[in-house]
Parts: sequence; structure tokens; C-alpha cells
Amino acid sequence: MGAIVSLLYLVMIVAAIAGMWKVFEKAGQPGWAAIVPIYNLFILLQIVNKPVWWIVLLLIPLINIVILIMVSIALAEKFGKGGGFAVGMVFLPFVFYPMLGFGDERFQG
Repeated sequence: MGAIVSLLYLVMIVAAIAGMWKVFEKAGQPGWAAIVPIYNLFILLQIVNKPVWWIVLLLIPLINIVILIMVSIALAEKFGKGGGFAVGMVFLPFVFYPMLGFGDERFQG
């Protein structure tokens, strides 16, 4: 049972990373940045035009949840999506990032 759960977890992580990679590429940023810790936050904040110092807020427990929601809303808007899609990006990134990255949505930066 543990092997199945581990495999499912690995699939979800790979899906989220692949989706974020494609989102970064659609936004004109290097896709590989999605796999580099902290740097991916820097690139994500650049994509949504938020101040770089928000990285500090993203590293503070509980505050990071609010900031992540705000960044997700801004990212969804950059691709012409609404708040509901942003909520999906927060709670189910392994589903919604691939939908955004591999879908037909265009970056409207």
C-alpha cells in the first residue's frame, strides 16, 4: 500500500512541475526555473508583476498561504482565468498547473 501512495505522490509532483515548467515558458521565462527552489518564486513574482520582496512573505508560515492565494489569482488573471481557477491552483496544483501550461490559454502579460 505504501508503494502505491508513494507512486501516486510522485506522479502528482511531476505533473505540478511539468505544468509550472510550461506556464513559465508561456510567460517568456525559462522553464527550468520551475525546479529551482526560491528562484522559481522569484520568476513567478516577475510573471505576475509583484515585488521581489514578497519572497520573504512566501517563506513565513501562515502568511505564505495568503500571499500564495494572491499570487495565484494574479497568475490566473494573466492567463485570462478567474478566481475559481486560482483556488484550484492553490489546492490542486497537480491538476490546474498542467491545465494552464498545456492548455490553449495565452499569456496576456
